[in-house]
Amino acid sequence: MTAAPDSSSPSASSGQAPFLPATPLRFALHFVHRFRWWYLLIALLQVGAAASGVFTPYALGQVVGAISGGTADRASIFTVLAWPLAMFALFNLSELVFARLAGMCRVYVGPLQRARVTSELFNYLQHHSHRFLTSNFAGGLAARISETSMGVNMAIWTVVFDFLPIIVTLSVSVALLYHASPLLSLFTLTWSVLFVGISFLFARRSRRYAHSHAAARSETTGRIVDAVTNLSSVRLFAALDFEREYLRGVLSKEIKQARQAFGYNEKTVLFQFGSALLLKLGMLVVAVMLWRDGRIGVAEFVMSTSLSLVVIGEARNISRRFLEIFEYTGNVENGVRTIVRPHEIVDTPQARDITIAQGSIVFDHVDFGYSPDRLVFKDLNLRIEAGQRVGLVGFSGSGKSTLLNLLMRLYEPQSGRVVIDGHDVRDFTQASLHAQISLIPQDPGLFHRSLYENIGYGKQGADHEAVESAARQASAHDFIEQMDERYESLVGERGVKLSGGQRQRIAIARVIVKNAPILLMDEATSALDSVTERAIQDALEEVMADKTVVVVAHRLSTVAHLDRIVVFDQGRVVEDGSHAELLKQNGPYARLWNQQVNGFLPAHADADADAVI
Repeated sequence: MTAAPDSSSPSASSGQAPFLPATPLRFALHFVHRFRWWYLLIALLQVGAAASGVFTPYALGQVVGAISGGTADRASIFTVLAWPLAMFALFNLSELVFARLAGMCRVYVGPLQRARVTSELFNYLQHHSHRFLTSNFAGGLAARISETSMGVNMAIWTVVFDFLPIIVTLSVSVALLYHASPLLSLFTLTWSVLFVGISFLFARRSRRYAHSHAAARSETTGRIVDAVTNLSSVRLFAALDFEREYLRGVLSKEIKQARQAFGYNEKTVLFQFGSALLLKLGMLVVAVMLWRDGRIGVAEFVMSTSLSLVVIGEARNISRRFLEIFEYTGNVENGVRTIVRPHEIVDTPQARDITIAQGSIVFDHVDFGYSPDRLVFKDLNLRIEAGQRVGLVGFSGSGKSTLLNLLMRLYEPQSGRVVIDGHDVRDFTQASLHAQISLIPQDPGLFHRSLYENIGYGKQGADHEAVESAARQASAHDFIEQMDERYESLVGERGVKLSGGQRQRIAIARVIVKNAPILLMDEATSALDSVTERAIQDALEEVMADKTVVVVAHRLSTVAHLDRIVVFDQGRVVEDGSHAELLKQNGPYARLWNQQVNGFLPAHADADADAVI
């Protein structure tokens, strides 16, 4: 593994979130500005290519005019045609050179810009709160980043490589035609304005059908994924026919939306071809009339009819380009509105990297609720001395895990303070706070990387000796050695190739490597059998030395050996003491202990136990 700074050091910092505009247009222009000189060069090259393409019919007209002029005999014809032919060759060559140079610039800038958008969106997403991340699908956020980065690229390319050449082509064509005949110029200009305007209206209306079709496709895909994911349940409930019928209904909806979208697109295509026919016939008729009246020559006649084909070639796909730009900007808009929103938890102006020297923890008159009308804690006061090992018990919903979340500043209290070593956690930068707190969760998240990388993630740069030592302490070394690639074995997405107990042992090894001064355990051994749990608890005794430890557990045997046990009931501390002291009090903790040890509660204790629940 590549050497990196110690992640447990308070100086380790992930920096501030990058500034990103919150509107699609400003967002795209923000990244255009980063590569503005490249885009200026590309735009100039595209203007040159488009202008050269328009001047080609002009040069062709000059060639035909020279031939039809009859000013030279056949023997000297190439002398007369030298300049027109040179112009024709020059414009064709310059169109090729300019276009390909622009394409080469695109090859360089395109991937670089997409990488920049992806990187900064990911950086911005990293600073969102725990609430935001748990309220959105991880796959959906990843898709938004990908769609947005691609959307920015494609929207810019559509403007630079499609709309800009069209504008240049129409402008230069109108100018050349005006030089030949104002009537031809006016006819082309009128046709162009009407064609572009009507195409825009068609595209805007078609956008609604396209979105409906895309939504129907997404629903179909989602239903298929849902059914495939639960295929075992489908078989066990003998519901194969039901699922096929269910999918058939969803497909019927998609077919309906597809026909509406495709039908409208056919109307758009009909308009395009009809307009193109009108321009070709109109230009031909007007040019013939002007030539008949002697108002234009053969050269102008050839140029005007050739230009009409060039204009049609550029404009025919403009409706499709409008549809594409709407789709790309829509993807950018969705991504920006989903990700680029104010961060809920941010470093305060006075936040700094603070070293946790002792690890004392204080909850000082804390009020907190995940929603303002439903408080979990009301005026919570709790003090944990430095180096103390404390267990938190109580039934689900009593506030144990919430206390850990507030300590790690994943959420902010509505009032009161959470203090470590005399410092409000808001005085820490989030990076320095998290670098000095280790957490072993109930459902550890592993990367789809090797076991070595997952364990070493606790301290970037950890060597193999440190990783293997941590694995041995976590009782993970033996099963790792039995795997085909040993420490280089991939664990699958979120560790799917490992059992629940194996995943937790890897998570425990990871925090052993991290060696932070505060250790939090949230049902860390719940997936382990009793024998393995006992072995890991023995190993953790050494790890817990000189650390402040907070353990959340439903299995009371997990916390019985700790210095102190705090019993919660609906966000309130109802008991506080050692295991022996709480048993002597014969209160809620004693009754819960008896229930787990004996497998039942005495009849007279039901009411009190329900109160703890």
